[in-house]
Amino acid sequence: MSYTNSKKIYSDTLASIKADGLFKDERIIKSPQAGNVKVSFPEAAPARDIINLCANNYLGLSSHPDVVKAAHDGLESRGYGMSSVRFICGTQDIHLELEKKVSAFLGMEDAILFGSCFDANGALFEAILTAEDAIYSDKLVHASIIDGMRLCKAPRHIYEHSNMEDLEEKLKTSTARIKLIMTDGVFSMDGDMAKLDKICELGEKYGALVVVDDSHASGFIGKTGRGVHEYYNVMDKVDLITTTFGKALGGATGGCIAGRKEIIALLKQRGRPYLFSNALMPAVVTATLKVLEILSKNTERRDKLETLTKFWRKSLEDAGFDLKPGNTPIVPVMLYDAKLAQSFSKDLYDEGIFAVGFFYPVVANGQARIRTQMSAALDQKDLEKAVAAFIKVGKKHGVIK
Repeated sequence: MSYTNSKKIYSDTLASIKADGLFKDERIIKSPQAGNVKVSFPEAAPARDIINLCANNYLGLSSHPDVVKAAHDGLESRGYGMSSVRFICGTQDIHLELEKKVSAFLGMEDAILFGSCFDANGALFEAILTAEDAIYSDKLVHASIIDGMRLCKAPRHIYEHSNMEDLEEKLKTSTARIKLIMTDGVFSMDGDMAKLDKICELGEKYGALVVVDDSHASGFIGKTGRGVHEYYNVMDKVDLITTTFGKALGGATGGCIAGRKEIIALLKQRGRPYLFSNALMPAVVTATLKVLEILSKNTERRDKLETLTKFWRKSLEDAGFDLKPGNTPIVPVMLYDAKLAQSFSKDLYDEGIFAVGFFYPVVANGQARIRTQMSAALDQKDLEKAVAAFIKVGKKHGVIK
């Protein structure tokens, strides 16, 4: 089939996506990532200052001057890129230093770096499991975990979201050689935390490995920001953590798997994204090392984030909005209808608030929402203005009275 024929198929598909209200437009940011950004929407429109409520910049470190300087220092001292994979000639001393320090931060034995957490999750399952083994994953795990599991020959068993009875029922009948429980630490769409204490109990009871994708928790969940395993006091019971440097830990790119040293060693031998992708660029490595240094000094940013989150959630609840329950900086405002979510987001933009509508296929059909996210780069005055905007737009659309 020539492209002349296939072009119509793609054009019709795009037209259908638009007709269903599911087409995703991109706002154009013309400033560094921050609590307040300059945005053009549509692209040709003049840039305007707007409050950003939808970044993963939880600790406000994406444009922190010390982090930016560390990236510059990395460029000067180690160059722009490695032009090679790790095992050929792509490993620098700073890669080893970051693996050592991030594993210590997460309370693990060792770590392996990847270009992203998406790559980390893509590498994990195929490298350490076979058809003799089995995976038990929460129904709402991240798309990268789903893709990673699809690459693996181990049978997959999906348990209902945070349903420990369903998980145990599946584990107790297992005859697998290796059983692996996989969950997000914080579920990115709903903002709730996994019941990791209960999951670890079941892991011990049935001899299963426990693996957590803590991308939306590393750096700010738990007393010192180590993650959900610290929050539940099970740091010694989790076998592997996958996480990203692209959210709270600097906001650029990169990720890792941290955990049992034998598994990390095996991943360095068999993890395909590790073996066939360039090493993480030096500037990202040195900037991430600086982030870990900043976090080791105090919990000021984490504490501010927690205060802002409580204020934001209570303000929206008091206004009458339907929120997903939780206590993390992810606060989804439920609207259920995709077209409404699009219109709501556009009206918020007109009020100076950057908050994007989420709808299928990012979330299930009929579960459209505005996912708001708190950041230590914001302050209470920003949130007071945002609350007023949400109330105004909410009343306009009949979402609240």
